[in-house]
Amino acid sequence: MMDQFLEEVVTKRNRGVQTASYIAANLLMVLLGLTAFLYFTSLTTVLTQEGFGGAFFITVASILLFGGGAVLLFLYRDRLKMEYEYTFTNGQMDFAQVYNNKKRKNLGTMNIRNVEACGLVSSGSFNRYINMQGVKRTNWFLNREAELLYFYFQKENQKRIIIIEPSEEMLALIKRSLSQGAWQNN
Repeated sequence: MMDQFLEEVVTKRNRGVQTASYIAANLLMVLLGLTAFLYFTSLTTVLTQEGFGGAFFITVASILLFGGGAVLLFLYRDRLKMEYEYTFTNGQMDFAQVYNNKKRKNLGTMNIRNVEACGLVSSGSFNRYINMQGVKRTNWFLNREAELLYFYFQKENQKRIIIIEPSEEMLALIKRSLSQGAWQNN
């Protein structure tokens, strides 16, 4: 028997805004870093001229503010270029987030046979499950206009819905692996 395997990466269809915000974040990070450096170089001058007065504390606060902003942008700028990766292997789905093609964060693994209900978000069955009391919703998609798919299941007595945007080929593999009656058409 042959293994069923498919891996796909979901990216933003319109990457213009994503790329522009990434470039803007890099420029802002450099500007904040330079500003913090300029305040830092003036720190000794302020200290010798005015001592530990108000100007000293304003300069230190400015260094912390601008330097902290630069560090935060450095740490989180890769999240602006995010992708999702779905891997289907013999009825198992693995989900991951990929940041700027560098960092990978595993989101989890799911056995398709444990899914109680599955269908398209555009169907009426999605509204029935999403409006249930105590359902935790997880969005692992990037394009709202895409044909989205939901999985409803219970794990550790918690009701969950995961929403993804698979390709037609991935959707066919998922449908074949679902338990009988789990696919929802309406």
